[in-house]
Amino acid sequence: MTTSPVERAADQFVTALAHWRVERGMSKKQLAARMGFDPSYVSHVEGRRHKPTEDFARRAEAVLGAGGVIWQRFQEYDELRHTRSTALHRDPPVPVQWLPPGTGLIVEREVAELTYADGAYLCRVRRALYNAGSEPVTRYLVKIAVDRYPNDPTGSNRHHRDNPLTFAEMNLSACAGEGDAVEPMQWRIKLDRDASKEVWLMFANDGGQFALYPGERTTIQYEYTISVEKWGQWFQRAVRLPTRRLTVRLDFPTSFDPQVWGVETSLAAEVPVRTPMERHDDGDRAVFEWSTDAPQLNARYRLEWRFRGAGAPSCPALAPESNGNGQPRASGQMRGIGIVQRGSELLRQRARHFQLPRESAAAHEAVSALHAALGRLEQVHDFTKGVGLSAPQIGRSAAVAVVRPADRNAEPVVLINPRVVGESSDRDEQYEGCLSFFDYRGLVRRPLRIDVEHARYDGARVISRFERAMARLVAHEIDHLEGRLYVDRMNAESNLVPDYTQSGRPWSY
Repeated sequence: MTTSPVERAADQFVTALAHWRVERGMSKKQLAARMGFDPSYVSHVEGRRHKPTEDFARRAEAVLGAGGVIWQRFQEYDELRHTRSTALHRDPPVPVQWLPPGTGLIVEREVAELTYADGAYLCRVRRALYNAGSEPVTRYLVKIAVDRYPNDPTGSNRHHRDNPLTFAEMNLSACAGEGDAVEPMQWRIKLDRDASKEVWLMFANDGGQFALYPGERTTIQYEYTISVEKWGQWFQRAVRLPTRRLTVRLDFPTSFDPQVWGVETSLAAEVPVRTPMERHDDGDRAVFEWSTDAPQLNARYRLEWRFRGAGAPSCPALAPESNGNGQPRASGQMRGIGIVQRGSELLRQRARHFQLPRESAAAHEAVSALHAALGRLEQVHDFTKGVGLSAPQIGRSAAVAVVRPADRNAEPVVLINPRVVGESSDRDEQYEGCLSFFDYRGLVRRPLRIDVEHARYDGARVISRFERAMARLVAHEIDHLEGRLYVDRMNAESNLVPDYTQSGRPWSY
């Protein structure tokens, strides 16, 4: 039984930690990994077997984004735990950019450039490195991969089997250091396959070794060339080491009339990059640049493009996926504009509710992102019966959705933290589709009327009634926020209908 103020404060800290961990959909093991602790550490803290430290509280607040709640609870606990006489013995403050225990090599900045010239792509990567570990670094692993037809793995594998990438044509070179202290780097092959290479860049050359010792910094640069016959029109950067800033540049002839966009892929979803691409023209060259601070470890950032000008190389990256009958797969089109597809864990998780009005700015931003995604959707598909989109479908665990009625003059419906509080006994069965499963439709039975309680930005709750088509659209989106897909509501005897056959009857509303 909790008796002292310190123990009560510790319980309040643990309660806040567990609440926000569950809100973010993380297990204890996942949170510990994101914070840089042993997998069992969060479990020990939540079980009160370990006392929370200032370092732990700061990291938990940073990873969970609890709006200061976790940090506030720790401060309350810490004030009670320490008396004025022991204040000098508290944990030292943690710098803003902390490094997880055992961290080795850090990429302080990466600048990756891809330039098209004379039928080939020149790739140049520059990385500023810092050895935050306890051992000297003597080599650095570089991975190079090509994919001529990204939307056709079988065709791409066949192409590279017949036309393998070779080191001779790549003309790989590397160096380390800056200014007058630049040293060429030798390299050794680790993996040699038709469409991918792995190479160790050695901190050594004929003149000797120049290892990167703990606490030291250096800059490495490597470059290689690949012909357009082997390089599809995409450029991807994978974050394999802790990285503080990543910049990607594309340099094309303006005569090609290039159009460029970006996609971010993480363990949870594939979504458009969070910030816009910047373009500036330098004479007859069009230069596109995109940057991000503190990219997530294991995330991948892929820039894709198409050329619209006469005389430009063809664009296999935009070749539509096939459904097997020679028809293009619409799911590939949805994925291309940033809609998370079936199979992502994010679509099976309950979305996090906003804490309003404190998180009203975040709610506004999420709604704006949904409106922008719906704008992109309407450019590629005409939704005559109306359309809805939920935050998980654009890669966000947030309980918000936007539904556009069939009447284009009607205002879209914004649903924040919604829940169904009433429904009619009258139901009907109609074919539904889903932007995250766009190649098929299925018969789903739903009520003809639902009452939905949802929030305004100021936190006030309201109840809205929706009927027939709007009831179906709204119910579909609320299902998404609860981690449910329409296929979960289908009768066990019903079958999915391929959408390209047009065999599912349209709504009768």
